Amino acid sequence: MPPDTTSKRSQYPTVAKQHAARVLQEQAVRFFLEVVRTGSVTSAAERLNVAPSAVSRQIARLEDDLGTPLFERRARGMVANAAGELLAVHAQRALQDIERVAEDIQALRGLRSGLVRVVSTEGFAADLLPTQMVAFRRLYQDIRFELEVRPQAEIPRMVREGEMDIGVTLSTTSERGITAEIRQPAPVLAIVGRGHALAGHRQLSLAQLLAWPLALPGPDSILRQLFDISCGRQGLVAEPAFLARTMESMIAFVAAGGGVTLCGEAALRSRLRAGDLVAIPLRDREMNERYFEVQTMAGRTLSQASQAFLEHLRQALDKDPG
Repeated sequence: MPPDTTSKRSQYPTVAKQHAARVLQEQAVRFFLEVVRTGSVTSAAERLNVAPSAVSRQIARLEDDLGTPLFERRARGMVANAAGELLAVHAQRALQDIERVAEDIQALRGLRSGLVRVVSTEGFAADLLPTQMVAFRRLYQDIRFELEVRPQAEIPRMVREGEMDIGVTLSTTSERGITAEIRQPAPVLAIVGRGHALAGHRQLSLAQLLAWPLALPGPDSILRQLFDISCGRQGLVAEPAFLARTMESMIAFVAAGGGVTLCGEAALRSRLRAGDLVAIPLRDREMNERYFEVQTMAGRTLSQASQAFLEHLRQALDKDPG
């Protein structure tokens, strides 16, 4: 009688799943995710501080263990194929879960440690976030923060892909795969020096601002896009006297008496309280159609440290919404 192989055959899927689960916990996955993010073995190796050959070996091992290629090799880099994209989604969530569980276990032991990774636009990274991080660390001194500054367009992607825990940005529309934990109106304001001729106005229009030298950001910012849309609708022609990539440069231009710029209140809260700058509301419709958002990945359970900082931000903004 031939041996009964049914029971062995029925075990194959279980064995395969166990093997895949073991593979996904190994270093190869972290290397794989970095190649997905950067699109290059060399760039991934630089960020991981290892040799490119080590990254290549880990990718080859992962593909061999899973029995399928994970990338399309191109002349200018590597792009995840369908299998690679699927693995990236599940692997990123698995690593996030491991990090969250580790922090939860520490919390059960009475430890208040953990890392909160935040990505934001330049304006919020210059004032609002450092101020609130300091206040939070007075309560939980062992919490660590990582703050990255990126253009507005990159922030939802980094949050959605799990590269960062929390995104702080400005938006005009909802984003796929993103939960807006905090969403508040963030109208664009005219910013002038305390001694400027416009400083005493209670409200202004863009047409009034055009009589003065303007400091503006580049066309990739939401603020500049709203400005251009509003000017176009009204038939206004505006040419900035000072074009800058950073908010700090525009504010320095204004503080030195160079003219007028545009900004939100939250990004300048400390400077406005100090009294050297004045913020004046604009009556133009488009300049009031912008929102401050604190974003997280939809469906993701954050670590206790990240959840606590979110609640801290929410309370701080409720007390002083601007």
